[in-house]
Amino acid sequence: MEGNRWNSCKRPHWMGMYGMKKTILYAFAAGATFWMASCAPSTPEYRISERPAAFEALNAKHKELVRKGELAKGMGKDAVALAWGSPSRRVDGLRDGKNMERWEYQGSRAVVNHNFFGGYRSGYCGGYRYSGLGGGFGPQVTYIPYRKSTVWFVSGRVNEWESVR
Repeated sequence: MEGNRWNSCKRPHWMGMYGMKKTILYAFAAGATFWMASCAPSTPEYRISERPAAFEALNAKHKELVRKGELAKGMGKDAVALAWGSPSRRVDGLRDGKNMERWEYQGSRAVVNHNFFGGYRSGYCGGYRYSGLGGGFGPQVTYIPYRKSTVWFVSGRVNEWESVR
């Protein structure tokens, strides 16, 4: 018998069953690593450890406030970044003839809706045609953004701030 036609094919290493499992495992590991990195701690202690020189440049009063994640009038931008983190948005402007900058911090709230979903679908998958009616009833989670906090800087120093309770 002449050899098996499937065994004589030259396939890339990732096409075999072991190679496919290995590729899926690597993809899963990369995704898990990205997910865990995106959930890195965002506490004042973590930010201080990332930027020790900026923390050491602060006066004693501002160091104590930064450690607690609090702000005070007259703080610089580095102190605010250490206490609250990087803002979601920065806005420049002019107030009373002085340069003004506003930092906005965004949060999100989960809203759960219970909806009916369904409809008719058709298409091709793997060379086979499918069609049918499908649907169901279930929860759907939507995340609604909101402005959590705002800090106003005048001439590079904190002038005002507000936070949603």
